[in-house]
Amino acid sequence: MMEIVVLIGALLSVIGLIGIGYSIVMVTKAKRAKLPDAELRARISKVLPINLGALFVSVIGLMTVVVGVMLG
Repeated sequence: MMEIVVLIGALLSVIGLIGIGYSIVMVTKAKRAKLPDAELRARISKVLPINLGALFVSVIGLMTVVVGVMLG
């Protein structure tokens, strides 16, 4: 039973890491586009919620893995 909890946590962590990677790629593309300051800030502010959400999902996944390992 705890193996399933660990696998779910690992899956959540991977999903979070993919989201973090996506936000890194999007911000890098925006910076390389040599946009004006206001437009660059607008693009980065659109990516910020994705980054924070992905970080949250990744942390929840890691906590789930730790709980599964400690209880298993």
